[in-house]
Amino acid sequence: MKKWLPLIALGTAQFVMVLDQSVMNVSISQLVHDFDTTVTTIQAVITLYCLVMAMLMLTGGKIGDIIGRRRAFTVGLIIYACGSALTAVAPSVAVLALGWSILEGIGAALVLPALAALIAGNFEGSARKVAYAVIGGVAGAGIAIGPILGGWATTELSWRVVFVGEVVLVLFILAMTHLIGDAKTGETPPKLDVVGSVLVATGLGAVVLGTLQSSTWGWIRPKDSPIEVFGFSLTIFVITAGGVLLWAFVTWQHRRERHGKDPLVHMGLLGIVPLRSGLIGLFSQNLILMGVFFVIPLYLQLVIGLDALETGIKMLPVSITMFIASAVGSRLSGRFPVRGIVRAGLMTTVVAIVALLATVKPDLGDAGFAVSMAVLGVGMGLIVSQLGNVVQSSVDASGRGEAGGLQYTGQQLGSSLGVALIGAIVLAGLTGAFVNQVESDTRIADEVSAQVSVAAQPGIDFVDSSQIEAAAAQADIDGRTGAAIVDDYETAQLQALKAGLLAAALLALISLAFTGGLPHESPARDGDPADHEPAGSPVGV
Repeated sequence: MKKWLPLIALGTAQFVMVLDQSVMNVSISQLVHDFDTTVTTIQAVITLYCLVMAMLMLTGGKIGDIIGRRRAFTVGLIIYACGSALTAVAPSVAVLALGWSILEGIGAALVLPALAALIAGNFEGSARKVAYAVIGGVAGAGIAIGPILGGWATTELSWRVVFVGEVVLVLFILAMTHLIGDAKTGETPPKLDVVGSVLVATGLGAVVLGTLQSSTWGWIRPKDSPIEVFGFSLTIFVITAGGVLLWAFVTWQHRRERHGKDPLVHMGLLGIVPLRSGLIGLFSQNLILMGVFFVIPLYLQLVIGLDALETGIKMLPVSITMFIASAVGSRLSGRFPVRGIVRAGLMTTVVAIVALLATVKPDLGDAGFAVSMAVLGVGMGLIVSQLGNVVQSSVDASGRGEAGGLQYTGQQLGSSLGVALIGAIVLAGLTGAFVNQVESDTRIADEVSAQVSVAAQPGIDFVDSSQIEAAAAQADIDGRTGAAIVDDYETAQLQALKAGLLAAALLALISLAFTGGLPHESPARDGDPADHEPAGSPVGV
């Protein structure tokens, strides 16, 4: 039992890290109300949290190599607790973003890469595989408890209570850190590549910012773009600039290696095929899951009219089955190839999202919705049960800090892009569908239709239909026409949500094409491949 005590501390840390996102997703409408803001603004805050982690994760992993993984884990937890405390008392969206998105994001960027390396350093062989499966299951539990806990707290008390609870949990973890053995690092501590840190952070930030703002600025043709470059929207230029900065980052890393200096990350790691495929799989899994988790609360709260607690209960099946499938998946990997399990998970995910599409109606079909969400959890659980071990078992002990940084960079980049991309598709789809519905509605006069089209041109927000009814009354539109506009808006809401889910299903299908590099050998009968250090790791990694 004593040897598993470190896993309790590490698992609790993983639980705290994933709790925030699931809590915030079911509290969107309450946050909008509390801070007198819009869904788009809260979408940006959620995206910023994931983005800060993605931007700083490689740097966080390297800092762990420099100061030691356990020390980085401890420092990160302290920063995270400070962010949680500030979030709990946030009086405005700006302070919310500072506490939750920035401080917690910085703390998590130190904690998560260290956590991945500490698991590999404290467990070996089959025990390591079990430990990673437990961590995946704990992540599923966080997603399971988050909607219920967040929904209950938001409805009965306040969403702020959750962040007070996080501070208490962090104090518990800090009290147990002495039980965690420090993971091995290189003989000589590396130096931090500051230029590389800036390049990768700004590059990732620009890509996600452009994607997030695309629904407002327009992808190519400008809508409400702050600057029009050669008549085009700023979106494409911001994303392109991000791509150039990431190319410069890769070039800079190769240059530092040629000159014998420590890079932020050894690019040779990406030449390890299983590791690269594992990273892509983690990116895809989070992209799909967080995209769906952005869409579903909008449907349940702003279309169906459920409160935060009811929303959490409706989302519970996906979380329970994800936890179970994560646990079962670790056992399946002893009988079936990893690639086959991950592909089965992706196909199950596609089936689940298609089934969800059929349930997005004006009236919620409880049974169909619950089954679809449960199947989604099975697919996600099968994927997440395999990939953490694939990534960490692809490198030796000295490379696990960098591999952990890459692992969580992929996960958080997927999460931030999932919210930004699927959110942009939903909001852009809402505007287009609403305008089309109004223009084709014979109950609405041409003059009113033209006014609505002009007003909606910059983009409209995803709100409760009662707000549209109030806006129509305020504009002195007669009752019959106002009712028609509300009907059209409600129809547009459903179409936009379906567009977001369809995009998630397509992304899951595309992800199948990138699973070829995952381990596909039949599991060894006389031993576990994880019992041995991987061969072929780049020199010095």
